[in-house]
Amino acid sequence: MNNKTFLTLHGAIYLVFALALFFVPGLMWPMYGVELNDQYAYFLSQHTSIFLGGIAAVSLMLRDIAPSAVARRLFAALLVNNTLGAIITVYAGVKGIFTGFGWSDPAFFTLLSVLSYLQLKKQ
Repeated sequence: MNNKTFLTLHGAIYLVFALALFFVPGLMWPMYGVELNDQYAYFLSQHTSIFLGGIAAVSLMLRDIAPSAVARRLFAALLVNNTLGAIITVYAGVKGIFTGFGWSDPAFFTLLSVLSYLQLKKQ
């Protein structure tokens, strides 16, 4: 896929999760088997939205990037980010923190890692 399509898709996915974890954490986290039982847990979910929203902004604002050394670094950074997401969410699943729908997260991050890698190779 071309850079614009990939970055639009990548940014949109991150934006949806940023908005959901900010506005409806009480609906989202229980699907993953995580209980939010106080104001601090709600805040941490909303705090996480900062980073998800930031990744969405970077992806969406750089949609028109042409293949270049800078594009390579962008896709390498997204690959690192998504690979860390895969590792951390697999850990949460193995430790029993994520249950139910929570196992979709490792699949999601692994897919984005593969797509980031493929996009990196095209640069």
